[in-house]
Amino acid sequence: MIIYNKKTIDDIEVKGKRVLLRAEFNVPLDKSTNEITDDRRIRAALPTIRSLSDRGARLIIVSHLGRPKGFDDKLSLKPVAARLSELLGKAVTLAADVIG
Repeated sequence: MIIYNKKTIDDIEVKGKRVLLRAEFNVPLDKSTNEITDDRRIRAALPTIRSLSDRGARLIIVSHLGRPKGFDDKLSLKPVAARLSELLGKAVTLAADVIG
């Protein structure tokens, strides 16, 4: 039997370090109001986000909405950042320009 000694995110010292977290925040939005209709994907990431934040990491979270070809304001992560801020009880800054 082979036993692997793989490290998990809990084994890594993150205090004071920038941590890039790829989150699946491709949540459904109401087409008329652009409001999130189901935030389960955001809620699913909360334990990881809180753990890293509580351990002193400087988090950079990357995600996407839909599959736009170029910029589409309807697929902005603004509603996601706002909901994440509500759930965490702290400010979440959204980068202004990350198309590339």
